[in-house]
Amino acid sequence: MNEVIVISLLVLSIFGFLAGGVWVGLTLAGTAWLGMELFSSRPAGDAMAITIWGAASSWTLTALPLFLWMGEILFRSRLSEDLFKGLAPWLERIPGRLLHTNIVGCAVFAAVSGSSAATCATIGKMTIPELTRRGYPEDKILGTLAGAGTLGLLIPPSIIMIVYGVAADVSISKLFIAGILPGILLAVLFMGYIIVWALMHPDQIPQAGERMSFMQKVYQSRHLIPVILLIAAVLGAIYTGFATATEAAVLGVVGALLLSLLQGSLSWKVFKDALMGATRLYCMIALILAGAQFLTLSMGYIGLPRALAEWIASMGLSQFGLVIALMLFFVVLGCFLDGISIVVLTMGVLLPTVTAAGIDLIWFGIFLVFVIEMAQITPPVGFNLFVLSGMTKKELPYLARAAFPMFALMIVGILLLYFIPEIATWLPRNMKL
Repeated sequence: MNEVIVISLLVLSIFGFLAGGVWVGLTLAGTAWLGMELFSSRPAGDAMAITIWGAASSWTLTALPLFLWMGEILFRSRLSEDLFKGLAPWLERIPGRLLHTNIVGCAVFAAVSGSSAATCATIGKMTIPELTRRGYPEDKILGTLAGAGTLGLLIPPSIIMIVYGVAADVSISKLFIAGILPGILLAVLFMGYIIVWALMHPDQIPQAGERMSFMQKVYQSRHLIPVILLIAAVLGAIYTGFATATEAAVLGVVGALLLSLLQGSLSWKVFKDALMGATRLYCMIALILAGAQFLTLSMGYIGLPRALAEWIASMGLSQFGLVIALMLFFVVLGCFLDGISIVVLTMGVLLPTVTAAGIDLIWFGIFLVFVIEMAQITPPVGFNLFVLSGMTKKELPYLARAAFPMFALMIVGILLLYFIPEIATWLPRNMKL
């Protein structure tokens, strides 16, 4: 009962701070300080200083700002325009036609971005006007884009995976490689849905454009070569053991700068805007991580992780029951918090329980990304919905309804991941270290 009172007070304090407009990182640190002052004998001041310094000085975290910078550079290049030119000729003859450019475009851009919002915004800026002009149904354009944008979290490099790897002390390189097959699986599920829907509603799909010969399609695909080479260099360096995640991030930044230079889109303004954009985003994430590390320490001193683990253990859930319970827990949490906050807030408490249940931490990382992806398209704090709302001026409930089939397919993906865990574990188990 005491633990319930403590948890209730901490949760109330978190939502109280957030409702007052306090930044998420400062909210977490403030709640942790209150918890230690009220329920622990340990002095809060020196614990906060030591913990925040430890969180900020982690070498593993170096990969995060570098991947953010790489994504920002490419976000400001002509990559999205080139993606559409290269992909469209190959997708015209598949049921659903150019709706598939949302899925494939997001999957490709996700492999050089790491951010769901950046993936959604970049591909959306290019596909929404083009598909609307050609007469594709608006709800399908926006729904598939909202769902496919979440691939930015699952297909490596992924910011969420870096944060989870640091929080759970798991190899980030293995997490990156583990996300490849689940990312492809989710993209295939999305494309399968479009094909089935298009076959059931052929009257809503515009006629195909002018037929191209095979060689014409190949010629158009030349626009894809630079980005595919960059993806292959970054992921290949990690998988072969040639580079760590941090070293591969450096390779990605250099490659993105070269790509932007060759495209003619690299200017001093683009360079400065990309650097400042990545810096601002990393500072926000770093503050959240520091506050969350302090909150994790605070909860450890209060004894909440042990109490929660004992409570979940006392429920007698099977491994499958625990996975389903955690999926519901994270989806509900995602209605109020962003993905990074979810990871850093919950890992210190839940990891002992997950480990005790015999769940592989690499697999759990991919599962966690899946459920956070689901949270990206659920209101009221669905980041992808916010991005699309800002771009199209549509209301969040309309966008959430349009994205619901993608949400349902993510549940299917989680079930496949549980019953066939090798989807996530086979590649990292066979990679060279």
